Amino acid sequence: MYLAEVVKQPPAQTVDGFAVPRHRLQALIVALAHERSVLLRELVGPAVFDEKARGLHISGREEQDAVGILAVASGAAAVEYAVRNITQSGDHIVAAKNVYGGTFNLLRHTLPRDGITTTFVSAENPQEFEDAIQENTKLVYFETFGNPNADLPDFEAITAIAHKHHLPVIVDNTFASPYLFRPLEHGADVVVESATKFIGGHGTTLGGVIVEGGKFNWAEVPGKFPTLTEPDPSYHGLNFYEALGGAAFVTRIRAILLRDTGATLSPFAAFLLLQGTETLSLRVERHVENALKVIDYLKTVPEVESISHPSIPGRPDHDLYEKYFPNGAGSIFTFDIKGGKDAARVFIDNLHLFSLLANVADAKSLVIHPASTTHSQETLEELEDQGIHQGTIRLSIGTENIEDILDDLKGGFEALRASGLAK
Repeated sequence: MYLAEVVKQPPAQTVDGFAVPRHRLQALIVALAHERSVLLRELVGPAVFDEKARGLHISGREEQDAVGILAVASGAAAVEYAVRNITQSGDHIVAAKNVYGGTFNLLRHTLPRDGITTTFVSAENPQEFEDAIQENTKLVYFETFGNPNADLPDFEAITAIAHKHHLPVIVDNTFASPYLFRPLEHGADVVVESATKFIGGHGTTLGGVIVEGGKFNWAEVPGKFPTLTEPDPSYHGLNFYEALGGAAFVTRIRAILLRDTGATLSPFAAFLLLQGTETLSLRVERHVENALKVIDYLKTVPEVESISHPSIPGRPDHDLYEKYFPNGAGSIFTFDIKGGKDAARVFIDNLHLFSLLANVADAKSLVIHPASTTHSQETLEELEDQGIHQGTIRLSIGTENIEDILDDLKGGFEALRASGLAK
């Protein structure tokens, strides 16, 4: 079961309408709360999009999973809130080096200004995660599919290592979507997603989601996660984990970080993202179907030096792909074009169906040159270390007719050959 698991939308009480009502409000009437239990219930209770997104991350047999969920203003906000929620100055993170460029810069440059450091390791080698763990490490972080090369980590091996060291695992599942993969069912403790991508589906609306599995014991090592297990002076000494158990992680973000920094999802954005959830399965199936056909075509093009996608036999992560994605996945991937940056520019400039955009997972097909755009703030050494070269081109395959997609790619290669830069 997939989208059938999403919580059924009740009719709007005020007008008996079936569509979700939109309330453009800055505040709601709140009854005076004389008991702390009333306040806690208000903090934990999800809004309509929160609850629908929660439904995407659980199976019908696992209602105890995804006990807490929070929608925020963007995927970047979801990532930062999840990381900052349990880290303070002097703390350390172990993260895969093939993460989204914005996340890489957050971990590499922004958080160190606040005294939070990160060791980057290869997602393909679980042992590197264990070797990088320090006494002050507070979490392990990686993505379902690496960005931009769609490389896969061994989820269960990495989460087993993290849990052996009493560390939570945070996984960015944006490139897979909850339709294709649910990290909570493979050992993750917290999942973040950019709802802007597959969940929304049309590149029109920013949003992010934080999902808590509720099974991690934050008090197992006394003093290791003080933000969750020690009294919070801004909430009258509330101990979040003691009071809320498995919902403590997300509830603290809602009560503290969201309150103090305000990355709140707007009502209209929530409404648009809700529309996206209704067609998620249909769209993602078409994305994947088209992507696999594009890969088959690229294998025949002499100007293509290599293709980075785990569906290709012989790759180190191919067995993981077949294990975790038996129905296919990975409509966002890269290939390297012979001739480097100049050849990539000519090819991209002569595409007409594909849009040159940094966005991904849109119903429309998209193309980008990562080294000069999404990952441009990284050094040449960092780019090479992540497998991003001057000839690397990222494709986000849309839901258009596959013949139109292939014709557009063929036109790009024809223009490259006519330019004299083809090799």
